[in-house]
Amino acid sequence: MDAAFYKGNREKLYGMMPEGSVAAVFSGKDILKTNDEYYPFFADRNFVYLTGLECKEAVLLAAKDSDGCVDERLYLLPPDAMAERWTGIRVKPAEAEAVSGVKDIRSADAFYTDFRRLALSGNYGKLYLDLFKINDREIDRPSHEFLGYVQKNTPYFLICSADALLRKLRLYKQPCEIEALRKGEEITGEGILAMMKVSKPGMYECQYKAEFDRVLTSYKPYPHGFPPIISAGAGNFIIHNYSYDGQAHDGDLVLNDVGVNWDHMITDVSRSWPVNGRYSDRQKLLYECALATSDYMFSIVKPGMRMDAVDATIKEYNAKLLVDAGVLDDAANIRKYMWHGGAHHIGFDVHDVVETPEFIAPGMVFCIDVGIYHEEWGIGFRVEDNCLIIEDGCENLSAGIPRRIEDIEAIMR
Repeated sequence: MDAAFYKGNREKLYGMMPEGSVAAVFSGKDILKTNDEYYPFFADRNFVYLTGLECKEAVLLAAKDSDGCVDERLYLLPPDAMAERWTGIRVKPAEAEAVSGVKDIRSADAFYTDFRRLALSGNYGKLYLDLFKINDREIDRPSHEFLGYVQKNTPYFLICSADALLRKLRLYKQPCEIEALRKGEEITGEGILAMMKVSKPGMYECQYKAEFDRVLTSYKPYPHGFPPIISAGAGNFIIHNYSYDGQAHDGDLVLNDVGVNWDHMITDVSRSWPVNGRYSDRQKLLYECALATSDYMFSIVKPGMRMDAVDATIKEYNAKLLVDAGVLDDAANIRKYMWHGGAHHIGFDVHDVVETPEFIAPGMVFCIDVGIYHEEWGIGFRVEDNCLIIEDGCENLSAGIPRRIEDIEAIMR
């Protein structure tokens, strides 16, 4: 993606803001892990969506005056030879301009002074901030800290949700985003195939992960879209299993739920295979139900379908197959074997932060995720693919990653 993409995203955001309003979007800061060690920095996705930059302690500030003209500025940490010696080179103004397209780039030290000048001008009455929290236990981010400053020093601003506006924009993927997803699917598939080909009884989950990492890091230093979920046997019944300490025994299924961050777009694909290369009769029975459900969904999903019907239909169709197979006693009891939802949007986040639509429309991308967890049989897995909505239906972006029993067994042979 180039500067025109990020500039276009900002212009769309500014077009949704009324005259006499200001928006401040923060990139985030380091989070302390222990003593003087910090967690790896991960830039706020809304900030990246608007600028393309992954740098910490940066701010995008935009002011839209009464005539509709927008003054945008980007604030970056200034050069600091000693700090950069310890924690890495800071992005330079010329580099930031080339990536983001923002021409007015200033030192982060000037942000509060510049904001106060705007606030005291009397020309602006609304302030857009991203204050979203997934729950009350989530820590405050720089936007929340800034809100405290605003309420104390410039309390006459009406606070508005930048997150609500950006969710609308991020729902629809542009051509360059879809192309990035296509490349990400190729790399994701290469990593999954590599794990399949080395699979054998006795391997540990961390060894599968090492094989996946080997493939991904041949493309760039750390292109994971999220921590890989790779498990075997009993570990498959922990939906988000990040321990990597389990061992795959003969007769187990290896479950993986993995993705790549390519040009900021994140894939999310699940495949499951028998560690010994051949599905047992019970594994085959359940897997074919999940796969048939996935195939059915890709045959019916199209523009105009209700979004909430996707998850409901996945459960209903899979329940019927499991009842017909004699596995489930009553379709109403499907939650005994299906433990999680079947559709979530992807994009700049693996569970993309978008406005949940009432109806599906072209340009949306979400997962078709069919999981079956049969604890009595010791079989847990999911088949998850990435669904792009097009004008007359949908496309399975991850269809090139083997998903049928005969194909998977042939690869493992």
